[in-house]
Amino acid sequence: MTNSTLVSGQDVSYGFSDLTVGQQAERTFEVSGATLAAFAEVTGDHNRVHLDQAYAEQTPFRGRIAHGMLTAGYISAVLANQLPGNGTVYLGQELKFRAPVRPGDRVTVRVTVRELQADKQRVVLQTQAFVGDKLVVDGTATVLPPGALK
Repeated sequence: MTNSTLVSGQDVSYGFSDLTVGQQAERTFEVSGATLAAFAEVTGDHNRVHLDQAYAEQTPFRGRIAHGMLTAGYISAVLANQLPGNGTVYLGQELKFRAPVRPGDRVTVRVTVRELQADKQRVVLQTQAFVGDKLVVDGTATVLPPGALK
């Protein structure tokens, strides 16, 4: 990683002037059946493909899959707690779901600073989630970093 800093699994906070293009952070999350049930309960999304193995086996996925927005929530956690960190305000997120995430998977989220917009104190980050080496979610987030609202 040229001209970058990798932060793994620790809570930090970077103001706009502390950020550099190429800076990265990542964290790994474990997905369980209990995680899917809790997410369904909190969001009200009780789609059977997430919760009912017998039903999900009859779909093209051939088994249960995690809610796409659960993985998006993991991206939010990395932005909020690591890069830029505590105090970050989400302005937008584009996502492409490339492959399913399943109960038992370990999802590694990586965010990378792609653009710094000094005039607006905005940061554009590439947001990716992987299961092993497989890219499962790819996207772009625009945020206000900690301190930008002062």
